[in-house]
Order: sequence, then C-alpha cells, then structure tokens
Amino acid sequence: MWQLGPLAFLNPWLLLGLFSLPVIWWLLRVTPPAPRRITLPSIRLLFGLPQTEETPAKTPLWLLLLRLLLAALAILALAHPLWNPIGREAGEAPLLVVVDDGWAAASRWAERQQTLAEIGDRAVRERRPLLLLATAPPLADGPVTATRLLTPSEGRAQLLALQPKPWPSDRRAAAAALAAVRLEDRVQVLWLADGLDDGHAAGLAAELANFGPITLFEDGGGRRPLAVLPPAELSGGTGLRVAVLRAGALSGERWLRLSADGGRLLARAPVAWEPGAARAEAVLDLPDDLRNEAVRLELEGEASAGAVVLLDERWRRRPVGVLSGAGIEERAQPLLSHAHYLLRALEPFSQVHQDELAALLARPLAMLVLADVGQLPPAERQRLTAWIEAGGVLVRFAGPKLAQNADELVPVALRSGGRALGGAMSWTTPARIASFAEEGPFAGLRPPDDVTVSSQVLAEPSLELDGKTWARLADGTPLVTGERRGRGWLVLFHITANTTWSNLALSGSFVEMLRRLVALGQGVSDGEAGRLLPPLLSLDGFGRLDRPLPAALPIASDKLLGTPAGPRTPPGFYGTQEARRALNLTTAVTGLAPLPRFDQPIAWATYAERGERDLKPWLLTVAIVLALLDLLAVLGLRGVLPLPAPRPAGAALALCLLAMPDRAAAQSRPTQGADAFALQATLETRLAYVQTGEAEVDEMSRAGLFGLGEMLRRRTSAELADPMGVDVERDDLVFFPLLYWPVVAAQRALSDAAIGRLGAYMRTGGTIVFDTRDANTVAPGLGWELGRGGVNAEKLRQILRRLDIPPLVPVPQDHILTKAFYLMQDFPGRHVGGRVWVEIRPGGVNDGVSAVVIGANDWAAAWATDAEGRPLAAVVPGGQRQREQAYRFGINLVMYTLTGNYKADQVHVPAILERLGQ
Repeated sequence: MWQLGPLAFLNPWLLLGLFSLPVIWWLLRVTPPAPRRITLPSIRLLFGLPQTEETPAKTPLWLLLLRLLLAALAILALAHPLWNPIGREAGEAPLLVVVDDGWAAASRWAERQQTLAEIGDRAVRERRPLLLLATAPPLADGPVTATRLLTPSEGRAQLLALQPKPWPSDRRAAAAALAAVRLEDRVQVLWLADGLDDGHAAGLAAELANFGPITLFEDGGGRRPLAVLPPAELSGGTGLRVAVLRAGALSGERWLRLSADGGRLLARAPVAWEPGAARAEAVLDLPDDLRNEAVRLELEGEASAGAVVLLDERWRRRPVGVLSGAGIEERAQPLLSHAHYLLRALEPFSQVHQDELAALLARPLAMLVLADVGQLPPAERQRLTAWIEAGGVLVRFAGPKLAQNADELVPVALRSGGRALGGAMSWTTPARIASFAEEGPFAGLRPPDDVTVSSQVLAEPSLELDGKTWARLADGTPLVTGERRGRGWLVLFHITANTTWSNLALSGSFVEMLRRLVALGQGVSDGEAGRLLPPLLSLDGFGRLDRPLPAALPIASDKLLGTPAGPRTPPGFYGTQEARRALNLTTAVTGLAPLPRFDQPIAWATYAERGERDLKPWLLTVAIVLALLDLLAVLGLRGVLPLPAPRPAGAALALCLLAMPDRAAAQSRPTQGADAFALQATLETRLAYVQTGEAEVDEMSRAGLFGLGEMLRRRTSAELADPMGVDVERDDLVFFPLLYWPVVAAQRALSDAAIGRLGAYMRTGGTIVFDTRDANTVAPGLGWELGRGGVNAEKLRQILRRLDIPPLVPVPQDHILTKAFYLMQDFPGRHVGGRVWVEIRPGGVNDGVSAVVIGANDWAAAWATDAEGRPLAAVVPGGQRQREQAYRFGINLVMYTLTGNYKADQVHVPAILERLGQ
C-alpha cells in the first residue's frame, strides 16, 4: 500500500499506466473516426474522376478528452484507491482488537461499528489474522476471554456481530485474559475504548503494551458517556430530583424525559452542567396522578442502559388515609398528636389524606392508618374488612383507647390494659428493639440503637403469635404484628404513633417501616423476605426493554437493591407483571472518570462517522458512465443514432413559457433584493446580528435580540421591531444602530469588500458588539486581549487585525455604559467574569459612542426568549438575578447606542457642584 496524505493505493504499481496516456492521445489523433455512410444515388457520376489528395478526418477534441478521462479513471480504479485508510502500517502481523463493549460504548455504537467494519475490511484486504477481546462479560455468563487467532473473514464476522452489553466492562478480567495469551510474534493492537476509566485501564494498557504498538480510539470532541442516577424525593415530596453524571466537559444542555407505559411523555426537564462540574441535577415536578404512571426515566439522545432508569412502585406516591382518635387537647397541640408524626413520615413518598373514616373509604387508598382508634361501629368495621380483603393495607397504632377497648380488627388477640414502665407487668428500664423478622416486610432493617419503648399493648400468647410477629423487643414481646387477610394486610403497632409510649416516631426507621408497609398495598411485596423474583423484562445495551436475557436468574427480593448489574442479573424488571421490581444499572454508579494518559506510548485516534472509504467502486461507476457516453457519441457521429434537429416552433414556445410571470404568493417575503432589504431595515428601528452560518448560534442571536427588544418595550420608551440577520459580505449595514456579532470558530475569512463595509459602518456611527461567548472556559484576564483564550478568541483576533480598530480599554467605572439607564458596574450574560472593552476615548466623534464593544459573556443567550417570553438558556452561576443584570446591561447598551452621551454630564457632577458652591 502506498500512502499519499489521506489517499492510499493498494496496487500502486498500476499507476504506471498513467504514463501511457500520451500514447493513447497520439493513437486517437492519428486514427480517423469511422466514416459516416450516406445514401447518395448520384455518386455514380463521380466515378472515374482523377483522385486528389485527401486529408482524413480527425477525432473531435471533446471526444478525445472524454476518452483520455475514461482511460485515466480506469487506471486509477484498478490501482484501488482508499480515502483515509484506517491501517497506516502495512504488514502481515496479526491484529489484536480490544473492544470495550459495556454500557458506556452504546450511545455512539454506530461510530464504533463503522470503525469495526473498517478494521475487518482491512484484515481481509491484507490477509491478516485477527485476535478479538471484548472487555464486557458475555451474555452467556462466561469469563472474559480472548478468541483464538481467527482468519480474516472469521474475524470480520465476529467484529460486525459485537453488540454493547447492559453492564460495565471488566478491564481487570480482560488484562488477566491477555496474560494467558501466547503469540510468537508482535502484533498491532487496536483498542476501541469507551472513554471511561474503571480503575483498571492502566493495567490493561500495560498488558497490551507487551503485544505491540497500541492505537487507542476514543470519541472525538471531548464527548463522554453520561449516566442517569435513580431519582430522589424532593423535601416535602413535591417532585423528583434527578442527578446526571458526566466524565467530559463538552456535554452541552440535555433533556430528561419521563414516560409512562407505551412511551407516552409525562414530563421533560433540562439538564445543564456548571463549568467544570461532573454532576448536574434536574427537577421533575408533576402531579401525583401522572407521577404514579411513570415507568421510565431517560436522557434524550443518549441511547444506553446507563442513561435509563426504570421506575417501580418505590417512586410512586400512593394515596394513604390517616385517621386519629386523638382528643381536642391533642389536636390543639400538634407536637402531641398522632397525626403530626404520621404526616411527617408519610408525606415524602405518599399522598396523605385526613378525613373521617367514611370519606376516606370513599376514595381509592393503598393504605389506611388508624392511630389509637378503639372500637369501630359494626357497619364501618364491615366495610373495612371488605376493603382489606380486596387488597388494602390497614395499619393500626395502639394507644389508651385501643388498650382499653380493642375490637377484633387486629392481627392478634390483645390483653386489656397493656404494659407500662413501672407497672405490675412493666420493665424497670425502657425496652429496646431486638430484631425484625426475616420473613416480614421489615426484613433487612437494622434495629436502631437509640429507640426505646416505655409502654405497649401486649398480645395474648398463642401458637400463631410467633409467625405474625414482624418486630420484637429485647424481652421477646411483639412490637409490630401483622397477618394477611384476603388480598390485603392487617398490621398493628403495639405502641402509639406519637412519642408518648416510644421515641420510634423520631427515628428514620419509622419512615422506612411505613414506606415498606405502603409498598404492601402496591403489589410490590407479598411480605415474604427472600422471595425469588424471576426476570420479567431486561434492558439491552441501548436501553431498550425486551425479553429476559438468556443467562438472567431470579433475584431474592431482599437482595435486589444491592445487586450489581451483570450477565446473571441484567438491569430490567423482575417479579410479575402485577408486582414488578426494577433493577437499575446506575444504582452502583457513584461517578464517572475519563481515561487517563498512560505511561505506555499510545497513538490516540478518534471514531469517525465517515472513516475509510473505498474509491474503486465510484471510479469504476464514473468510467462506465463515460464509456456509455462515448458509445452514444460515436453512434451519433456515424449517423446510426439520429440527433434531434432544432425545432423553431419548440424554441419559440419555450421562450414564451419562460417569459410568463410566476404566480404571486399571498404575504410572501419580498424578493426584490437590496431594495426590499433596505425598506425592511429602515421603516422601523431594528437591531441586527451577524449570520455566522451555524443555525443554532444564529437562532440564539435572533431570540436574544428579540427578548431584549421586548424588555426595552416594557421598561423604556424605545420600541424596536424584530431583529434582522445580516450577511456582512452582501448586506448594507448602515441602517442598524447596533450590530451583534457572535464569534464562532468556523467564521469564514472576510473579503476586502466586507472589511470596507464594516469600516464604513463604524465610521458613520454604528456600533459592533463582538461576543466570543467563552467567558465560562477562559479565566479572567486570559482572553483575546492577551493573545490567549479559546478558538473563538483566536478568530476574533483574526477579524480585528484587518479592521481599523481604535485603542481599547476595559469599561471605566464612570463610563456612560454604567449609567445609560441603570447604574451598574458588572456586565454579565449567560456567563460572568469576562471583561468588557470599549474605545479608549471616543470624544465627540459619533456623539461619544464607542464603535466597538467586546466581551465574552454570551449576552444573547441570557436575553433569549421564545414568543411566550420564556428564557431559552440557563444562566450560570447567578440564576434569575444574573439574567436580570444581563437585561439591564442590554438596555444600557441599546440606550447608549441610540442616545449617545446625553448622560455624560453626570460624569462631571462633582465639578459642577463645586462651581455652584463658589
């Protein structure tokens, strides 16, 4: 293979055929074209005439060039050219391909597949055997192992068959697998990395260096995988707080999507990272009815199992009713009431309703809590019994009333009177919680050391008491008992719901116990700790729910939360369709870290959507088309293929059709060119922005000036029309008082005409606001003015070098910009910290208005609003206060541009007052 920049030829010796083109030219010139046969009866009259010298006809020049081009394309095609070949080193050494195929590689798997296909094509083309190592554990739950040395065709097939797994890569196991590989010769190593460091990337790199030179592929542009963590409850239970992790710095703004079964959208929320932050949070606030339908939370545009969180009943707010038997004296003092502690414990994860029993039973409830309610009327007791048997959960708390007059709606028979500290059946010291039953809903909870019990209602001893006891005190007496009735549950706390008999209500265990009891009414648990939950649906590497994976095994219900994702326990839903539990991949994720720079010499490359391209088929296609054109031309010249003669009538008809006017479109945009542009710009006062060619930046500039115009209309007497976008290469700029120029790295070099147009605009009173929009990435004082900064700052320096720019200084404290409408000293935009520069002394020229204002705070993004007035971009770090300051700066800027130095006299107020005093 012969390489010439990005172009390579697999058969370069065939390029010698290009030297035959002059010979082909000479042969075609000296060989006359085939004669054209014409039927002419009178030709017999010419027979016998003396012969004269005849000059043979020559091949037309255009046909000669066509045939030379055809020959050149055929030669180039046979030389087999490749554009941007992935294999820069030719040879016969095997290829060792290491692929990180865990969840982190899924979001940009198409680019990886393109690279894998190119590697496979290269192996086949160069007849190089291939060794493949996938670092994620396989779907069949086997160890991470390297393949045997595959033939090129086998290796290509296995490369193309790779798919991302819904669990992390295991580079430690991959390094161990490589240690067992024995090869006679050194190989070329190609490592397709996922961009994340799991703590063992350096070890794998060290092992790979033993095999040969390493080329490591990673995502370009600083892109890294993102991970969505399971949501947490907001304080007060008003919504969900979702954290999104990143490892790179170029993730931009993303959107979280909350959906119900079938993909129906319930809510969306933006996610934006602070500069340099690895974690961003978003809040999803929606009504409880919609929240209870949510089954999937995902990050839009990030198709991976790590960007998906499946939601089960733990994230739903089920309705819970609370009825307290407290008297008037307790209701007057909330801290003494039972309901106060129940509400505080239940509200973070439930919809809590307080009402009379009849009203509570009239609404759908998952759980009903009765606090110190003794005897119930027979009719209500009958309704409660039917409600429990239909699937409800009734939780009763003891108290003086229940201790003295309990009915039969309790899970165990009670002794009358109960037991108190210091009584005949009492303790000498408060009792502590000893344990929770291993087969009850509280299984796995750790008994709190700081909870004590001073009074309780006692259960009558029976054979069934032990099986109904879910929590015990240190002396073995029941603290919580429960039994199943029908499809529901009947539960009794043998203490009060307030702090009269115990301080359990003040502990976090109380909240968790109630949370698990609410879960009983949601069909999530059947009260049997350790019950095996069979796999129901599994996520694949792209975050799609499908059938359970082949190696998936059931998981014990009490072990689900602590189970990491793997081949035997893939993320997804477990249990039954009616009572399913979610296992999420990111439950065990605490942070994401990018790949380090290794000690070994490694060639870094990036995945490309369009990498190696084989040009041979295209060249052959063009050559075949040219050959067909040559054949048609020859047939036409010989008269075999008659060419159409020009028809005057047809030409006249075509001219008439072209002369007909086009149909007019109602309210269409004027297309009269410069005159229409000038009329639109001058009939109303407008601000303008420079069109950069990047649609997203241009739209943000338009929306920013639109939002600023709306704010000017509300707060000042200035009424501006909608902003206009201008092309500095074509449009006249003199109609606009202010021109906003967002600097982009892809800005084309300005022509001499554009430079002259900009110079005339500044000389005649126009103001250009240059905004590099990179204050968030450049430290203060290290921007364009010191020859440093980002790519936008470098582009700005290139523009300013060709413009006649006066000396510039940071805005002085007494500059008119600081007091044109609002008094201010800082000029924030979407970002803060960037300095603002103006002319050093405009003086009386252009009414003292600086022709140039330069900054980096991305003002348009801070001003930008939609048609409804909603902001389009987040401002950091100051939030709404910073946006208000940005609007104030924008108003000052426009008023300064429109009115000049009418407030400049304020600069001399001290001197004027001093003169008046004299």
